[in-house]
Amino acid sequence: MNVQELMRAHPRAGRGISNSLVECIERCFSCAQSCTACADACLSEDMLDKLRRCVRLDLDCADICMATGAIASRRTETSEQVLLQLLEICANVCQLCAEECEEHASQHPHCKICAAECRLCEESCRRAMQDVGGASGRVQAN
Repeated sequence: MNVQELMRAHPRAGRGISNSLVECIERCFSCAQSCTACADACLSEDMLDKLRRCVRLDLDCADICMATGAIASRRTETSEQVLLQLLEICANVCQLCAEECEEHASQHPHCKICAAECRLCEESCRRAMQDVGGASGRVQAN
């Protein structure tokens, strides 16, 4: 998906969306997919009883990332305060999910991949929080 192109085409947001928010939207959707796949892979592991918390955090993180990406994509009459709170929640849940997946990363490659995606999303959400409502790093319409 080309989020930047879609945002440039938006009649109200075209000149007013930060590059960090565009990246965050992309990272949120990527993280959601990774967390969903990791949870599914965990369910196939022999040691499922030791991965229950991982599955739960993966699924929670996936849902929160999907919601954050969707809400951040809606630029008409955006509530910056709601978006800031959601970005903070998403960053925090990504951090928790990454920490949990890192505990299993040496035994399960899918957890290692998921942890890395969660860390990228967490960082991206934190950068986007700095730009929401500001003017730095804005995407310029052509």
